[in-house]
Amino acid sequence: MKETSIASSKVTGASSSVFAPQRVASVDVYRGFVMLLMMAEVLSFRHVAEAYPSSAFWQILYFNQDHVPWVGCSLHDLIQPSFSFLVGVALPYSIASRKAKGVAFEKMLGSAIRRSLILILLGVFLRSLGSEQTYWTFEDTLSQIGLGYTFLFLLGFRSQKMQVIALVVILVGYWLAFALYTIPPGLNNLAETGVPPDWAHNRTGFLSHWNKNANFAWSFDRWFLNLFPRETPFLNNGGGYSTLSFIPTLGTMILGLIAGNTLRSNRVSKEKAKRFLFIGAGLLAGGLLVHFAGINPIVKRIWTPAWVLFSGGCCFVLLAMFYWIVDMKDKKKWFFILLVIGMNSIAAYVIADGFGSFITKTLYTHFGHYDQVFGEGLSTLVKGAFVLTIEWLILYWMYRKKIFIKI
Repeated sequence: MKETSIASSKVTGASSSVFAPQRVASVDVYRGFVMLLMMAEVLSFRHVAEAYPSSAFWQILYFNQDHVPWVGCSLHDLIQPSFSFLVGVALPYSIASRKAKGVAFEKMLGSAIRRSLILILLGVFLRSLGSEQTYWTFEDTLSQIGLGYTFLFLLGFRSQKMQVIALVVILVGYWLAFALYTIPPGLNNLAETGVPPDWAHNRTGFLSHWNKNANFAWSFDRWFLNLFPRETPFLNNGGGYSTLSFIPTLGTMILGLIAGNTLRSNRVSKEKAKRFLFIGAGLLAGGLLVHFAGINPIVKRIWTPAWVLFSGGCCFVLLAMFYWIVDMKDKKKWFFILLVIGMNSIAAYVIADGFGSFITKTLYTHFGHYDQVFGEGLSTLVKGAFVLTIEWLILYWMYRKKIFIKI
């Protein structure tokens, strides 16, 4: 059996045999929910919303299937933090399982470093699809996780107090780096940043330190990414994403690590769920407080400290919800579709990101314009439904054959 410690959550209780690992089903379901949101991009609610502009229903679905332009949050914006958070949740189980098997720390560290490198390069590979040369960029979800994973692994052996201290240092230090950064004089917004001076999301005063492509992380990438071979020099990222976001993303993974330690603890299930809700509410309140106080804006694209708090709160609340329904109420059968996806999330990610267009072209080749059966306005729903079904059936076949991609 091939399995992945990132894409799955093998767990062994204190008295369980290491040869009979169990799973925290709610973690797999939560992961499956997140991956389905990503895979469902093929439905393109934007296309439907544009075809039916007077429908509030489709407008709401479209808003939550896209990233907000800069400040704020949609459901789609919670995909990457949830995936990162769940990496942290799974880590305590992976460490405990390998310790129980007598694996030495040095060997575990080597595996963690190797996993980090593979994730980084896999993210680069996926971003390079369709390019004539390797597109060296590190904002992909897998690359961001890979850049921070080894540090997360090392923190997994430290006390929760040290993990919290590391989280605080990351958030405060990253905030200071942006707050103290001086914008270059005479910066031509449109030519160098790709952002018009009158863009609606530009901020003035102190909050301008977190403007799109005119901040500390952007300045770093202007140097760092040009060290790699490129078709043209790097000036800016169209979405405002940056390499250094892996640092606060590590903060998100540390929050997951704290959640994973709680799941493995001897607390009764009800106490665990309450703890998740309590922490989640506190993080949400903290994120909103620093945002509305003008200290730090909630911006997912550059993973601001306020975003770490706000999105981390959402992750804890979602984990509490799935844990209560799936594990405490034992409703696993309700979520079988999500379970199949969540147990093979790396495969789901690669299939959706790397082969979705191939599946679409194949369907057109053999079935023509099948997506027009309900008209042009709903064509992406028809096409997307077929693609999603095929992708899920591939994952289901892997599930039945006990094939779980391991990194």
